[in-house]
Amino acid sequence: MRGQKERQALQDAIEAGTDLTAREFPMRSQDFSQIAAMILEDAGIALQESKAALVYARLTRRLRTLGLKSFAEYCRLVAEPEGAEERDEMVTALTTNLTYFFRESHHFDILKAQVLPPLLRRAAQGQRIRLWSAGCSTGMEPYSLAMTLLEADRNVGSYDVKILATDIDRKVLAEGQAGFYPDRVLDAVPAALLERYFTPESVGGAQGHSVKEAARKLITFRPLNLKNPLPVKGPFDVIFCRNTVIYFGDALQRDIWQRFAGVLPEGAWLFVGHSERVTGPALSAFRPAGVTAYQRV
Repeated sequence: MRGQKERQALQDAIEAGTDLTAREFPMRSQDFSQIAAMILEDAGIALQESKAALVYARLTRRLRTLGLKSFAEYCRLVAEPEGAEERDEMVTALTTNLTYFFRESHHFDILKAQVLPPLLRRAAQGQRIRLWSAGCSTGMEPYSLAMTLLEADRNVGSYDVKILATDIDRKVLAEGQAGFYPDRVLDAVPAALLERYFTPESVGGAQGHSVKEAARKLITFRPLNLKNPLPVKGPFDVIFCRNTVIYFGDALQRDIWQRFAGVLPEGAWLFVGHSERVTGPALSAFRPAGVTAYQRV
């Protein structure tokens, strides 16, 4: 309760334009506005003033590391060419990377029951099948997709089936590529799948599990900023883009849905987050096919 009150007091002060001299690092409303403008330009993320306390909390570690005394100094740094590397660090710090294995499990139920059977029949006949995890964070979503594929057909590794996993944050991509997860984040993985697709391991003194090669080899991790025109032409049979587009402004959301429609052929599937809906001109390109699931028409 105390922490919540402190965060609210911080938020109230920022929204009032107060110079937060009582805090470790002074932050003014214009500092927040400048940071919000930069994150919108770089990543397409729209930060409202209600997120000021979050921005303060996430960036204070960067100010300490750099030996800066205020957010005004930080803003001056990241606005200059010599601050380009730190600007990337800022984007990383402000990107939300909440994820876990088999998140929104009803999507994986649809995948198993409706999506994969015809795709795997085509794959067994030698056809190309492609899935895309857009906004993959630390890799738990694409590895969940890989396990679902392998459970549906143990021969999938010999087919032309691949998962593209992309994210703007290179640090979380590196974690996904490494494929090691501490035991505390593996609760959502059924025991049978944990035994089949993971190996117990200790890394840097942390106890956890590493993903086995059968699942690893299905996935390619690549950096990608969804704000920019897509460098991938597809076609994709399945796109998972969940709890990512919600952080963008309305115009960019509509643009992304339209771009997804352009790389999904008729009958292909799009899965979005529980708070997201396809909007704009792209809506006519999809039909609802389940809770936050769409099929290309």
